[in-house]
Amino acid sequence: MGKTSSLKSTIAVSLNNYLDAGAIVAGASGITLWKNYLDLSEMHLGWLNAISANALGAAIGAIIGGFLADKFGRKFIFTYNLLVYMLGVLIVMLSTNFPMLLCGFLITGISVGVGVPASWTYISESSEANNRGRNICISQMSWGFGPMIILLFGMLFAPGGYLYGFVESLAHAIIGADAAQAAVEVFSSRVVFLTLFVVAFIAWTLQRQLEESKEFTKTTHGEVTLTASEGEKGASSSIIDNIKALFTNKTAIKTVAFLAVIYLTWNLVASVMGFFQPHIYETAGGLSNEYANMLSCVGWLVVVVVTFGLSFLIDRLPHKLFYVLGLVAAIATWVVIIRGVTGVGSLWAFSILWGINGGLSVQVFYALWGSELFPAKFRAGAQGLMFFIVRGLSAAWGLVFTYIYGENGEGFTLAAWCMVALLLVSLIVGIIGAPDTRGKTLAQITKERYGNI
Repeated sequence: MGKTSSLKSTIAVSLNNYLDAGAIVAGASGITLWKNYLDLSEMHLGWLNAISANALGAAIGAIIGGFLADKFGRKFIFTYNLLVYMLGVLIVMLSTNFPMLLCGFLITGISVGVGVPASWTYISESSEANNRGRNICISQMSWGFGPMIILLFGMLFAPGGYLYGFVESLAHAIIGADAAQAAVEVFSSRVVFLTLFVVAFIAWTLQRQLEESKEFTKTTHGEVTLTASEGEKGASSSIIDNIKALFTNKTAIKTVAFLAVIYLTWNLVASVMGFFQPHIYETAGGLSNEYANMLSCVGWLVVVVVTFGLSFLIDRLPHKLFYVLGLVAAIATWVVIIRGVTGVGSLWAFSILWGINGGLSVQVFYALWGSELFPAKFRAGAQGLMFFIVRGLSAAWGLVFTYIYGENGEGFTLAAWCMVALLLVSLIVGIIGAPDTRGKTLAQITKERYGNI
């Protein structure tokens, strides 16, 4: 696959990351509106978070989708999965009660999880050795664009926003001029989810045109076998065979442990940032909600800009250099918090430093290394397993973190030190275990690590 075609396919598949991050932010930004409209309790909100694209929904989807992608192909996932995503988003858009809303969040979350391992795997397998990192960075940029654009939509369509008049008119046209105010205001969230539906349809249309990964095609035709004793099973290998292969290969097990540790410890911090940022900006910093949202958008803009810059350098310079710089920025972010928020300058430093970390994030290297360090036979399945572990534990960590933080933020400093400790683990383990894969083909990497399999 040529440079132009690999870039084109990367952009098409990267829209999945936009939809993933967009679903998380769309759900979070409109949750208060749904709470008022449906008279939800905190327990209801907890359930929505637990089964969403940010937690268990995606975790369940990832472990299913990873092994399905190894059994039936990457294109199989692209052909059908976004139809499921659109169904979930449509249910959210049309929700008139809590069970409908919960069902929509769950279906959307599962679809997000199913798409992640197939997307990262396909991007790596369709890239050349000298631009694999670049293409992963392009994919990562979608994680920045998603929240940034959805936050902007949320601000524009929210009550009091510049486009709220359109939302109000639409709501009255559909549910009547005498509708309750909460029922009108929730249309802001419905419209935001509608934008995700439109992008999902565009992405599905583009991805249906993609060719199957050549790496997967070789595997299913018996050109790649797991062990000499198994023979050339090729397409006859079942999902169970691939799971057994993953868990009986020592190199694969060590790789799963390494990647799960660096990604989990970083993601535990990243997963609570949505909780911390509003508190810091609005409470500790005394900013208005509008200013806080603007500063959040600036942070995501920094993520996009830094990742864009990284895309030109990641295939030319050692990966470990950027990995370390990203985590140093992340640790510095929390040092700002521990020292105390002393004004708007501290908040800008916090936002920019975390944005730099996001641009050089562990997730970039997890996506890159996760798709490089396993044979094609169980490449997507291994990523799905790790994503399941990380998102599942992140959901549990949310409860632990709330306990540490306290009812009124009395554990704020202790929580910040916990963040620093987790990031240090990710930094140290990453420095020790970072692989040297730059400039090598996937076949070379597989042979170095697993021999003639």
